[in-house]
Amino acid sequence: MNIIQSVTVKQVLTENSKKELLEGYMAKKKQLQKESDQLRFELKKQEKTKKLHPASLKKHFEKEIQMRQEKVQLLDFQIEQLHMLPLGSELKEKEVQAIIEVQKGTRWEDIEKGKTIIIRDGIVDEIR
Repeated sequence: MNIIQSVTVKQVLTENSKKELLEGYMAKKKQLQKESDQLRFELKKQEKTKKLHPASLKKHFEKEIQMRQEKVQLLDFQIEQLHMLPLGSELKEKEVQAIIEVQKGTRWEDIEKGKTIIIRDGIVDEIR
């Protein structure tokens, strides 16, 4: 009999993976700042045309800008944490589903423990 089980995927922090993570965080941060600038521009544009109610319009745009600013603050925190982590640390990346074969006589504790896949620089390094 086969069952589906969650498998944790962890990434080992190396110089290369740290650099890639940092670049990804910076790209997301830059994109969020661009979106915030675009929303501010659109708000000014809409205020000049006065097609919609100014108070509700401004509130909506400010809410969207605030959401992006909070995401930028979270990214800043993640960047700060990344700098503090020593090389060799294992970072949980995601969970995937795997099909596990269960047969009569299989130890249930071994199945219940779950599995972990360790990735080092984009290559599977270990399966626990």
